[in-house]
Amino acid sequence: MATGSDQDGGPFPLLIAVAPSPDERIRLAERLDGIAPLLLVADLDELRRLIAPVQQRAEASAAADASLVIDAARSTARCRNREIDLTRLELDLLTCLTTEPVRVWSYAELHRTVWRDAALDGKSDVQSVVKRLRHKLRQLGTGATIDAVRGIGLRLTDRRQPRIGRA
Repeated sequence: MATGSDQDGGPFPLLIAVAPSPDERIRLAERLDGIAPLLLVADLDELRRLIAPVQQRAEASAAADASLVIDAARSTARCRNREIDLTRLELDLLTCLTTEPVRVWSYAELHRTVWRDAALDGKSDVQSVVKRLRHKLRQLGTGATIDAVRGIGLRLTDRRQPRIGRA
């Protein structure tokens, strides 16, 4: 039993029940009908999301909006309210880098994954796509960028947020 507040600001009893199945929630609602306002949830995570302070939810929403989201079906990348179109190579390269954002990918690995062949000197191909992709990521206003690791290869880094999502 918890205490909420009504429109007048005064407290009122609130009964919170956790039941994993819809059948159990229906049975509880029928048995507890009329006792007090009832909040039925499937698990504690759902309850936490529902009763989290509004400010925390707004902050979480703003943080999620600030993450880089790749939509492979539409060949776009999105951050906040901005969206950019990606070429097939840009999309494949960015997708490759986001699969393991802290991993450093060698130029040869990237060339095999993105171009699907083993070029003898694929470094210039990769660098050309990376240059265009860096420019597009700056246009989006995301903190994500592609960093060169001297002598090894490339990795995706998010300077603002460690979260990089997928659509």
